[in-house]
Amino acid sequence: MVSARDVYERALEALRVIRDAQSRGLIHRTPLLRSETLSVISNANVWLKLESLQKTGSFKVRGAYFAINNAVRDMKVNHVVTASAGNHAQGVAYSASLLGIKATVVMPQYTPWIKIARTRRYGADVVLHGESYTEAEEYATGLAKELGAYYVHAYNDLDVIAGQGTIGLEVLEDLKDIDYVVVPVGGGGLISGIASVIKTVSPRTKVIGVQSEGAPGAYLSLKSGRIITAERVDTIADGIAVKRIGDLTFKLMSELLDDIVLVNDLEIAKAILMIAESVKVIAEGAGAAAVAALISGKVRVSGNVVAIVSGGNIDMNLLFRVISKALAIEGRIIKISGLLPDRPGMLGRVTTVLGELGVNILDVLHERYDPTITPGYAEVSFIVELPPEEGALDKVMRKLGELGFNFRVEKP
Repeated sequence: MVSARDVYERALEALRVIRDAQSRGLIHRTPLLRSETLSVISNANVWLKLESLQKTGSFKVRGAYFAINNAVRDMKVNHVVTASAGNHAQGVAYSASLLGIKATVVMPQYTPWIKIARTRRYGADVVLHGESYTEAEEYATGLAKELGAYYVHAYNDLDVIAGQGTIGLEVLEDLKDIDYVVVPVGGGGLISGIASVIKTVSPRTKVIGVQSEGAPGAYLSLKSGRIITAERVDTIADGIAVKRIGDLTFKLMSELLDDIVLVNDLEIAKAILMIAESVKVIAEGAGAAAVAALISGKVRVSGNVVAIVSGGNIDMNLLFRVISKALAIEGRIIKISGLLPDRPGMLGRVTTVLGELGVNILDVLHERYDPTITPGYAEVSFIVELPPEEGALDKVMRKLGELGFNFRVEKP
């Protein structure tokens, strides 16, 4: 069975291949950036490894390129097949195009359109099948046999894991003394590669995995000591929405991880907003999971901490909804509702007051037909952006009350 030392040695080989690709501008050496904001929140020295800035928008190209490069070199492969929720798909499609071979990718039916479009843009044939990664994978393995193609697993493959492990090698080159590494977990390929490298070189460094509550397969498996398939997955972190981890990644994670925690979608949304505001980088849900664990307090850290921002491939419509929700959670966008006499000028009086107080009105909603509302009145709700000053909400509600308007704040 594969050991951490095996993965480490393979990762050293992978690094040579990846560095050659980096020298030709095909794969990026991503930055390790210190975040002052996260450092203050976590009471530690927090660094972000920004794989969201990687070619294809995520770390996945590392493992895909190394695995396909080896298959082409050693087995003269000319066609690869894979299954993916999106990021591995793009990594495989891009790598296959670089190496001049054909790629067929099976993706779940509800994969964000941007990941489907980009996978096709890299030249792959895309097949949509199933509602989850697991269903897509089952179909893809059969398709590979039917086509006589080489199957590249998204995470349960030594070369793929070793390719992801090059992230750990780069981190160790950039930061000599590391106390914690916090890594998003889906199928476990990323953290298996990073943990194998980190624990081989620096055994004292703690490696913490982070999964979404909506896709807790690895968490349940590691806590129970056997592989458990999650009944369903439902999370904005589609990049780690995997029902079942692999036997190889389960073994490596069981031996190497110091802990694994769960974060919810609201915590992930807040992390996406924080990364965007403090680091000026867009992270997808999976990419923000490690930061979500830090800012939510699910992981307690000290010293030098590296959080892996694993990807940035998020649909812009989803990003808008996520940012709006995060702003609402933080009380920067709020909804206030109240009854107004349903006659000319009343709405204008309220909007004038809000404008004078520096409140930006984002939306106005009316309800006249609820039978519980007194005839001659309408319930009016305002979605507003508050000015960035302490006590702004109290000031708004007090002023409206002084004018005789009884408004209440709705919970997000």
